[in-house]
Amino acid sequence: MIASRFVGPHFVLLPPRGVETPVIVEVPHAGLSVPPHFAATLLASARSIARDADLFVDELYGDAVDAGATLLVARVSRYVVDLNRAETDVDAEAVVHGPSSPRAPRGVVWRLTTDNERCLAAPLTRVELEDRLDEIYRPYHAALAEAVESKLDRFGVCVLLAGHSMPSIGRSGHGDVNVERADVVPGTQGHTTAHASVIDLVERHARDAGLSVKHDEPYRGGYATRYWGRPSRGVHAVQVELARRLYMDETMLVKTAGFPAIQTFAQGLVRKLGAAALSLRA
Repeated sequence: MIASRFVGPHFVLLPPRGVETPVIVEVPHAGLSVPPHFAATLLASARSIARDADLFVDELYGDAVDAGATLLVARVSRYVVDLNRAETDVDAEAVVHGPSSPRAPRGVVWRLTTDNERCLAAPLTRVELEDRLDEIYRPYHAALAEAVESKLDRFGVCVLLAGHSMPSIGRSGHGDVNVERADVVPGTQGHTTAHASVIDLVERHARDAGLSVKHDEPYRGGYATRYWGRPSRGVHAVQVELARRLYMDETMLVKTAGFPAIQTFAQGLVRKLGAAALSLRA
């Protein structure tokens, strides 16, 4: 069991309060901070940083610890390093002599925003990339790994809920430009990263709240979901994307009157997953 609170410059790891469950809530993209020593390579405006952050998702899941979950929240902007990519996912134009990446131009270091505007002033050197990985990426994923193994040791099962949000309509840098998205998109790599009962629970919870659901479209689950989602090992991972129109004004970048309802939705999902998780033990 993770018994202590960790608060650092780049992420926060909070242990459960009350009765612990096998659930971990991971929020890798809500952060806005840019460490000063990485700022020189960044072209993006503060508005772009906010537009491409999962604004307020850390607040939506802020009470997860009261539901017995462990909560891991990143503070750093994904423009500095994207924590939901593999560290080998390197865009050849973002890092000098970097290998070609299937996710270019938005790999572990972004070259373009989702509006297809430049956010990187010049390609990083390999040393500069390693600095970001050593300072931010690797400690974050070490903390996540420790949390997962702790849940497995204690319960024999772990449910990883990767909390994300998405623009309600696809942008120019997306594959679904100008397409209106569903309210909730569970990403499970084709229903492979979690037991069917977990995936069904997420969908049922959303539909009971009057929300539309579309699986894996346009997001099938990122690195954490793909890496940790191993039902045969007892780890069930689901990436949950929430359309931002549900709780914020996407132009003004502020919360709306819908925020409390979606916060209640998120809290309820964490509680239901915690209650259902123990039945998944092999």
